[in-house]
Amino acid sequence: MRRVDLHIHTSASDSSVKPQAVVELADEDGLAAIAITDHDTVDGYKKAESAANGRSIKVIPGIELSTKFYGSVHILGYFIDVDNPELKTELKNIIDDRDIRNEKIIQLMRNSGINISYEDMKDRFGSVIGRPHFGKIVVENGLAESVTEAFDNYLSKEKPFWVPRKTIPMERCIELIRNAGGIAVLAHPFEYTYEVKTIADLIEFGIKYGVRGIECRHSSHTPGQMAYLERLAEDYDLLKTGGSDFHGSIKPTISLGTGKGILVVPYKWYEELEKERDRTT
Repeated sequence: MRRVDLHIHTSASDSSVKPQAVVELADEDGLAAIAITDHDTVDGYKKAESAANGRSIKVIPGIELSTKFYGSVHILGYFIDVDNPELKTELKNIIDDRDIRNEKIIQLMRNSGINISYEDMKDRFGSVIGRPHFGKIVVENGLAESVTEAFDNYLSKEKPFWVPRKTIPMERCIELIRNAGGIAVLAHPFEYTYEVKTIADLIEFGIKYGVRGIECRHSSHTPGQMAYLERLAEDYDLLKTGGSDFHGSIKPTISLGTGKGILVVPYKWYEELEKERDRTT
């Protein structure tokens, strides 16, 4: 079976792996197509696209945006125009706000005796700094044994280094993706720990504003959850997508293409995305 991975992060956001290396890994693994879906940035896509030249693998321009529906929710965008002016302006605003938040987190850490600066972090991790990078700093300072433990004990809500971030409304996230020529998809619904009914409510709210798909297969979901989401996608006449949510060493238990070992995303789902793109352009 030809396989794809439609949820991949690079070092342009919060992964440890550079865009070019992601393409090389995916090609070596035999993946037919991948989507670069970095958080709040499209900077990694063009480097990945360039690295795919001369290879048979296809690289989709994508993004992952954060919003809220009761709690945190992520929206994936596929086949977006990475040069769309409206999208680029909004992404700059998001990143500017993230910089302010990061400075506050750094001050909290410094107050606790961790001697770091934002400049040092950017030199080490790149221009887009997120909580996984702070998690690594927490581990290196002996306060946790893993990034997951650092999140649980220091970087989650009401923990010592927690600073809330601004999020744009869900309908605005979807609008940005659609205005950039993209297809909006609800990411990993079971990661939000909602009751099943609330997942249906979330899907219906998304459909109202233009969501066209559900990420049915994801590394964090059980086989039963994935099957349930596939049935929901069929019930609501939505596209099915799936991906590993690869972050390199930031999430060491997740492998490109296969997630935690059982993930299989069929090429047919990529083809259906292409058809939707062609139908709406």
